[in-house]
Amino acid sequence: MEETKNKNTTWLCITAMFMALNIVFSSFGIPVPGGRLYLNDIIICTAAIILDPTAAFIVGGIGAFIGDFLFYPAPMFVSLVTHGLQAVVISYAAHYTFKKHPLFAAILGVSLGAIIMVTGYTLGRAYIYGTPEYAILKLPYQILQATVGAAASILLCWKFALPKIFQQILKN
Repeated sequence: MEETKNKNTTWLCITAMFMALNIVFSSFGIPVPGGRLYLNDIIICTAAIILDPTAAFIVGGIGAFIGDFLFYPAPMFVSLVTHGLQAVVISYAAHYTFKKHPLFAAILGVSLGAIIMVTGYTLGRAYIYGTPEYAILKLPYQILQATVGAAASILLCWKFALPKIFQQILKN
């Protein structure tokens, strides 16, 4: 019983840590011509590769929702659905496909996640702001953000062996 309690506490603390990082990284963006580049996709993709689908949804969906709620509330529901779905798909791909090739599984996951993120935000912007033109105008920035998030998370996870480290932490 004590062992289960410790595992649940560890899972909760790691999930909360990644969610807090997501909120922090969604609070500021790097200015680029015509917009801002937000780096919270790096946290979402990294957490989704490391954590189970439930924790990935909490980090990606709920974390992005809270970050938007605190700093820019207009797209908060778009963030909840888009980043939540993105994180779940990445986590499922990373944990349940190509078990003998975890790097390939993670690359597949972040690639699918990038498509979900770009599509979700493009459709969400068209709906929220009422103009498909605005959504198309922001499309290159969404693609850049998704690409940076996917590539950086793969580099972080495999350069520093994060999935193995966190699996060891979650086992104990």
